[in-house]
Amino acid sequence: MCGRFTQYEPRSHYIEVLSPDKEFASSIDDIPLDRYNVAPGSRVLLLNQRHDKIFLDPVNWGYQPGWAKESKRPPMINARVETVATSRMFKPLFEHGRALVMADGWYEWKKDQSNAKIKQPYFIYHKSHVPLFLAAISQYHPDAAETPKDDGFVIVTAASDEGLLDIHDRRPLVLDRTQALEWLDGDTLPERALEIAEKESVPSSKFTWHPVMQKVGSIRNNGPELIKPINDPQVRLSRASNH
Repeated sequence: MCGRFTQYEPRSHYIEVLSPDKEFASSIDDIPLDRYNVAPGSRVLLLNQRHDKIFLDPVNWGYQPGWAKESKRPPMINARVETVATSRMFKPLFEHGRALVMADGWYEWKKDQSNAKIKQPYFIYHKSHVPLFLAAISQYHPDAAETPKDDGFVIVTAASDEGLLDIHDRRPLVLDRTQALEWLDGDTLPERALEIAEKESVPSSKFTWHPVMQKVGSIRNNGPELIKPINDPQVRLSRASNH
């Protein structure tokens, strides 16, 4: 599951790590994005490749094709790697709309074993504090005069393992620079993209985490205080250390 994440560094911070030599069609600046509580339903800067150039476009986080809306299925925000290449809903996006979400980390909520109503948010990030590139799939029309209602993107998730399993059984699929650029490339065959997703994502062992304040639970709250560690979490992890 990935239902909240951060995107607070400047555009240049992510791009310099992803590919400083690649030609970008969108403007890149040093102004912090300052988004500490990105939620579904909001527009998010999405990295995508068109005509051998990489673009940054604001796209809605959530995908609901017309047939899903007619059957009253809610918008999806995640796609499972196990079915992303074969499901009716996601196969077209996987084949023709692969993208990346720039992030610094993401949030998960740990439930209390004796009271499911009590949940403690944790902030998860790379141990080296490097930018994260979350695998995503999308459908949108950047040149349309009016944005179609079914435009949007979802984040691809995989099963958690190692310490991350203590927090949640799913995690966003994070790609290293080389795999991220290959994922973006429209010339990459779907079979190869699936191989990257299934076998070459950043492993759980590369991440660390800490408990954060309950304020992150409200999408109205934003600010650097949301990612600061707290000393008195309502739900503690069973493991003594996350390193």
